[in-house]
Amino acid sequence: MPYKHNKSLVPFARTLRREMTKEERHLWYDFLRDYPVRFMRQKVLGNYIADFYCAKAKLVIELDGSQHYTEDNLLKDEQRTHFLEGYGLTVMRILNLQLNQDFESVCRYIDAWVQNAVNHKEDCTPNS
Repeated sequence: MPYKHNKSLVPFARTLRREMTKEERHLWYDFLRDYPVRFMRQKVLGNYIADFYCAKAKLVIELDGSQHYTEDNLLKDEQRTHFLEGYGLTVMRILNLQLNQDFESVCRYIDAWVQNAVNHKEDCTPNS
């Protein structure tokens, strides 16, 4: 099932790429940009813009600041996760606090998850 790409969000996604948060810049420039499996930043998926997206691992990474803990935003995040999971994607939520306090552990966690997903996918392909 292909993602329904909301083209009206593309200009906003471009703006978000130019104006990344401090934590998004840190994760992108210090880890994901040169990661051996391709990640995209501020990727439009349906009516949502994912912070980081890896098609090969079917992974969305969302960095969550304190604004995500209001009742309204928790509900919106739940709806977003449900939508993305409907496409077979996994949503990994990382707290900004975690990223700032233990960046290396966050990177190791992402790497282990991606490697497991990619290796499992290759194990399931015919003629492998």
